[in-house]
Amino acid sequence: MDKFSYAIGLGIGQNLLSMGIENLSVEDFAQAIKDVLEGNQTAISHQEAREIVNKYFEELEAKMGAVAIEQGKAFLEENKKRAGIITLPSGLQYEVINEGTGKKPQATDQVRCHYEGTLIDGTLFDSSIQRGEPAVFGVNQVIPGWVEALQLMSEGAKWKLYIPSELGYGARGAGEMIPPHSTLVFEVELLEVL
Repeated sequence: MDKFSYAIGLGIGQNLLSMGIENLSVEDFAQAIKDVLEGNQTAISHQEAREIVNKYFEELEAKMGAVAIEQGKAFLEENKKRAGIITLPSGLQYEVINEGTGKKPQATDQVRCHYEGTLIDGTLFDSSIQRGEPAVFGVNQVIPGWVEALQLMSEGAKWKLYIPSELGYGARGAGEMIPPHSTLVFEVELLEVL
């Protein structure tokens, strides 16, 4: 066995799995690689290959998006049954951990907050606490779920927010950590209205 060739194949295989590719014909895949490396005529044109791959990923994204939407809805439906959960007309849910006694920010205010954000499966995607420094931002410069919640909070308050995807990052997601249509969970502490 040529370990270098195997290692390259291993890396490609892991990448394919991580992208959600299923039902791949290993024989056709290997033949395409062989044709390219040996300079043979390919069975389909590069243009056709691009179109096929683009169509596959569009369909995969739509399928994964539909699954994420359904999982988010089911999560929020169960979550709202828990004691202490408040559901607003927008669909935003929250629970108060600490009430807070200071002033409430307006949409145009700047605030200083500590927060941790997770997906509904508990995957941590961001934490000002782990960075060791609170975040400072404009109330109206964050996702809609935060904009709504922050204006209801008082300085010193700590809430857990449950944000439907349409009040979060929606169909676009955010980076590699937040897939499209993700329902988000944030623990937010409003330290100061600036």
